[in-house]
Amino acid sequence: MTRIGEEAENLAAAFLQRQGLKLVTRNYRCRMGEIDLVMDDRGTLVFVEVRLRKNPHFGGAGASITAHKQSKLIRAAQHYLQQQPLQPPCRFDAVLLDGGNMEWIKDAFSA
Repeated sequence: MTRIGEEAENLAAAFLQRQGLKLVTRNYRCRMGEIDLVMDDRGTLVFVEVRLRKNPHFGGAGASITAHKQSKLIRAAQHYLQQQPLQPPCRFDAVLLDGGNMEWIKDAFSA
């Protein structure tokens, strides 16, 4: 991971924690893919994709979460859940950093 990507994840994690979410783990990796942040939102497990785009000319941060990327995130989340003793409710969120703006999209897509 690049230093810039790590800084973006740090900003996103700090922001979400200020919103009341609790950090469970960072950078969960498996052969299916990687999940940037796994957080707990009052009993709901939240898989967070952090996207940073400095240049909005190519669709911005949100446009970079393609159907293929969503599929990889879903498979990685399923792998993560297989390691857990309980299956809590889950959702996929996105934190988009475009230039100096940050946007939190709850339930950005579903499995």
